[in-house]
Amino acid sequence: MAFPSLALEVEARILADVRGGSARRSDAVAEVFRVFREPVLGLCLHLTGRRADAEDVVQEVFLSVHRALPLFRGESRLSTWIYRIAIRAALEHRARRRPTEPLDPELAGPSEEEELVARDQTRRLLVAMDRLSAEHRTVLSLFAIEELSHKEIADILGVPEGTVWSRLNAARRRLAEDLALR
Repeated sequence: MAFPSLALEVEARILADVRGGSARRSDAVAEVFRVFREPVLGLCLHLTGRRADAEDVVQEVFLSVHRALPLFRGESRLSTWIYRIAIRAALEHRARRRPTEPLDPELAGPSEEEELVARDQTRRLLVAMDRLSAEHRTVLSLFAIEELSHKEIADILGVPEGTVWSRLNAARRRLAEDLALR
């Protein structure tokens, strides 16, 4: 699922509502949550490796968004700003986790009825993704899973587009090497 990007007019209305009265602010925050909850959960799931962790991070993200939305200056897209908060929170949460905790089996993809080969390939891919650096895992998740362009990723991460290309290439190469060894 691609991360939603609201039309500029919708973003402007949401921000005006946030700065308006308390009733309008509540409606605006609820709309932001409704639009962005599922994509943020998906991104956090890929970055943390566990549904329970991802759901915890989503709560942290929207609590942060709720608190900071009135201060959002609109220098970037609302979606970009929320993505930055989600990435930072997911990576911080993952860094606090003990490295011996296993990944969720449901992230291994196929159901029990599916072939053993497909499950094994998915498991191997998740293990290889887990070994990537935070920078490489983030870029790969934003590109391959969230289907963002190199420019959108560069804006979200605050890096030049060439850095995105470089990190994506390095992540792909590392994944290929790791999968070839197994």
